[in-house]
Amino acid sequence: MADDDDEELEEHRVTVDAAQAGERIDAVIAAAIAALSRAVVQRLIDDGHVTINQLPVKKAGQRVKLGDVLDVEVPAPEPLELVPEDIALTILFEDAELIVVDKPAGLVVHPAAGHPRGTLVNAVLFHCKDLGGIGGVLRPGIVHRLDKDTSGVMVVAKTDRAHAALTAAFAAKSHAARERDVKPGGMLREYLGIAAPPPPSPSGTLRTFHGRHPSDRKRFSSKVTWGKTAVTHWTVEESLRDAALVRFRLETGRTHQIRVHAADHGWPLLGDPMYGRAPPKLAPIARALGRQALHAAVLELDHPVTGAHMRFESPLPPDMLVALAALRTA
Repeated sequence: MADDDDEELEEHRVTVDAAQAGERIDAVIAAAIAALSRAVVQRLIDDGHVTINQLPVKKAGQRVKLGDVLDVEVPAPEPLELVPEDIALTILFEDAELIVVDKPAGLVVHPAAGHPRGTLVNAVLFHCKDLGGIGGVLRPGIVHRLDKDTSGVMVVAKTDRAHAALTAAFAAKSHAARERDVKPGGMLREYLGIAAPPPPSPSGTLRTFHGRHPSDRKRFSSKVTWGKTAVTHWTVEESLRDAALVRFRLETGRTHQIRVHAADHGWPLLGDPMYGRAPPKLAPIARALGRQALHAAVLELDHPVTGAHMRFESPLPPDMLVALAALRTA
């Protein structure tokens, strides 16, 4: 997920289609813009940041018509006080422009209301004294995120120019999603996950809409009737008893994308507390793992300044290796 410049408003435009016609304007916007909850949209409307056909929206419950054009301005978030903290980092690469780390499960990426300290950003601030991309903005240098309990490779920009180039690369999606050879300017993101039960076939592609779950705003869903497009390619790496080790390749990078796609298609990730429920006989393995079995294994991209092609790999962490060993003998 790319970050917007903190100095400018984030702007979105939604054109109402036939499936959305007649719906409440706040519901349409929240479904179309995954980063915004319905409550946030309602506050934006109250503060005059939403227009319909260039006219201010007065009520969140206003109904939309086919062809209506909705413009949404999202003001830059209030900066958080960022404090350097001496937190251990596993560094895969570092130069003057960027740093690539192997994030452990349990580490939050960025400070927020529920996690003001002890995050990856706090650790990077302590480690990188020359981190030009961090200067009091909400998500300094962060051009993509991993969920708290997802482990693996992450890149963080250290300069403004690296931040801009990496943001553009992530926003352009992965040119290599359907190809093993990454083209210049492309990006390859591969994850390893344990699905239980296993997928129904050796490989495939999931292409869906992606939006907020209609009844649980903390969750996302691929079963919405409109929203952003989400595309995940997958291949079974190893068949296990009532489960499988699956390699996922992202063509898009929506919030919880892999977890949602796997769960909504009947083979959730082992241990996923939000989207999954392990088969009864695998419940002890899932409890021992204590998190969703998902690991960012490969990140392949061009250096944002030199253009040099780089590939970073992270081996499966011990907790997932223990789960795999248990599944092989189950």
